[in-house]
Amino acid sequence: MNTPQQTHLPAYDHRPGTGPTLVFLHYWGGSGRTWDLVVDRLADRDTLTADFRGWSRSSGLPGPYTLGQLADDMLAVLADAGVTDYVLVGHSMGGKVAQLIAATRPAGLRGIVLVGSAPAKPAAAQITDEYRETLSHAYDSAESVAGARDHVLTATELPASVEAQIVTDSRNVTEAARTEWPLRGIAEDITEHTRMVSVPALVIAGENDQVEPVDVLRCNLVPYLSHADFMVIPHTGHLIPLEAPADLVDAITAFPPASWPSARPGD
Repeated sequence: MNTPQQTHLPAYDHRPGTGPTLVFLHYWGGSGRTWDLVVDRLADRDTLTADFRGWSRSSGLPGPYTLGQLADDMLAVLADAGVTDYVLVGHSMGGKVAQLIAATRPAGLRGIVLVGSAPAKPAAAQITDEYRETLSHAYDSAESVAGARDHVLTATELPASVEAQIVTDSRNVTEAARTEWPLRGIAEDITEHTRMVSVPALVIAGENDQVEPVDVLRCNLVPYLSHADFMVIPHTGHLIPLEAPADLVDAITAFPPASWPSARPGD
């Protein structure tokens, strides 16, 4: 459902249901609808998805577009939506934002699920200046997005409608927001923040993820979380919410099993 909200906030959709609320944060290139295949399988569950500042329906909001600003935005969205009991589910860039939010130890946060997340400590061998400059042009055109989608972001075949959505979302962004992540955010070391996370965490990796490989998450993220479980979803690449939504729902609803209500996955 579309939720009335303050115009200075990022656009979001809050679907009331059984709590705690699952709050979904999208990747660099995505939008709130990146999570549609996941949310559709969470019948009766309270969910919130948002478009980060500068992206999709929030493209009219001014900068800055820093990770810190995105984290502040999401805390403001949660307050606006009246969400007081929740779990953060962050994908890629959204996972790094989730770590920053959780580090503030906000009231009502039960846990975090980090899906193909950007690690707390950037992988030095991978995140070179040359790599960041090249990455900043990955979404310059529909053709470049399609190339990144097919050769880097995914390891499985997607429906044509989902492929088209990826292109549209990756292009529906302001220039400053599009380049903030590859030129600055991706290289930001947030280990001191991630060490402050006190809630349970689940780190989920894609077996064939080229963007945030299994070993990088195991070495550069898990050690900085005090209460972390780690799992690998077979066969999938980086776009886990689009490539393996059913597996992702199973993982989310099983963690932590003692305190979460059961969900009814859709067909």
